[in-house]
Amino acid sequence: MDGFAAVDFEFARQVLQRGIAALYVVAFLSSLNQFRPLLGERGLLPAPDLLAWARRSPRTRRMLRPTLFRYARYSDRRLAALCWAGLIVAASLVCGIPQLLSPWTPMACFLLLWLGYMSIVSLGQTFYGFGWEMLLLEAGFLAAFLGSNAEPPPTVVIVLFWWLLFRLEFGAGMIKIRGGHEWRDLTALMYHHETQPMPGPLSRQAHLLPRWFHKGEVLGNHFAQLVVPWFLFAPLLGLVAPGPWPAIVGAVAAVIVIATQLWLIVTGNFAWLNWATVVIAFSAIGIPGIGSPVSDPPSDPPWLLDGMPLPWVVVTSAVGALYLVLSWAPLRNLFARRQLMNASFNRWQLANAYGAFGTVTKQRIEIVVEGTADEDPDAGSWREYAFKGKPGDLRRIPGQVAPYHLRLDWLMWFLPLGRSLDDWFTVFLIRLLQADAPTLRLLAHDPFGGDRPRWVRAVSYRYRFTTRAEFRRSRQRWAREPRGVVLGPLSLR
Repeated sequence: MDGFAAVDFEFARQVLQRGIAALYVVAFLSSLNQFRPLLGERGLLPAPDLLAWARRSPRTRRMLRPTLFRYARYSDRRLAALCWAGLIVAASLVCGIPQLLSPWTPMACFLLLWLGYMSIVSLGQTFYGFGWEMLLLEAGFLAAFLGSNAEPPPTVVIVLFWWLLFRLEFGAGMIKIRGGHEWRDLTALMYHHETQPMPGPLSRQAHLLPRWFHKGEVLGNHFAQLVVPWFLFAPLLGLVAPGPWPAIVGAVAAVIVIATQLWLIVTGNFAWLNWATVVIAFSAIGIPGIGSPVSDPPSDPPWLLDGMPLPWVVVTSAVGALYLVLSWAPLRNLFARRQLMNASFNRWQLANAYGAFGTVTKQRIEIVVEGTADEDPDAGSWREYAFKGKPGDLRRIPGQVAPYHLRLDWLMWFLPLGRSLDDWFTVFLIRLLQADAPTLRLLAHDPFGGDRPRWVRAVSYRYRFTTRAEFRRSRQRWAREPRGVVLGPLSLR
């Protein structure tokens, strides 16, 4: 680092800009495929109803987060147009095209992505109520100020990415220490691989690893989230004590974070949370000699500071000052007794608080949706609807879907966790009774081939991974025990 310019972090900038843009591609694609059946004009929680509620009074208008649809009436066509525009802009950033121009061009592109996706998240209600939504928004906002290839990355923005990664990792670690006793007695990972929202292809193998390994996983997690994040800021020491070691320490800390996230990626599906953490962690990896060297101050013309245009230095410094003000609330939250998890302290979702899995569920309860074409439901033959990601078929290997986000499948995981059945779920069952084509496309298999069932119901089961011996006998990866009917039978009559 050299004053205003982070000259050794050109590789980090390329990874940040292209990686964050790639995640926006995934996010807009996910919304293009799922928003309309979930939240569109005939969705399970229609966005037009939310907008109508927000218009009722000044108080409700203030409660709605910023969205372009506040000023332009929502329609499914406009939503699709916004998603396609986001996909095109994000894809151009992945290819590095705007970065070839002045720094104002990638800034405008990332701010358009940030505002466009915020417009979707603000209407997303429970289907968009995940920490990685606000993480992507904040990362996109910061990426807007990384500049273009013509000048070195701004030091202040690189440091803000370290601060984002610190809040993300240290916040998650503190949530766990303050949460369930399973994180303190080192037993959390004996359950997590089996009970996590959406297991992946290797989750069962991870679950069957020995007890000592799971305890080591928890210790490694505590080290990576509570100790390592402090060393992300080591490169700042290079400003006062030049030498290779501060940069090396910061890079090692980033590599440890990346390694732990890769383990989470191969053992589960958490949408783009882990992928975003990996991308952001590259902000702490400085590689000398890749970027353009900064000229000596006497040789700089007056409109350049450390190789950057003076207006650009002013703008990025203003962003740093803004974050200095906004960061007081999340900093206090990190050390608060009642720490908030995945909370935003301002309407624009900047400088947020993050965290995940303060407690780990010990049993996996699945809601299975069934239908029958028989007239009498008591004597009917019930057939299961299959979801794309969540467990169902006992023989099926769980799929690797992340960083794509299967929103319906994730919400199905939350249903048995002590909540009453949400309103959207009742509407979902009605859509199944209507054989609604957009809703059926959210599923992996419709047992009625597009025809209407006469009755549907929701049944709960306890699922668990089979042991190696059970798998050899049955070739089933899951075993399940019925718990009872949760809702239904229901019919359109």
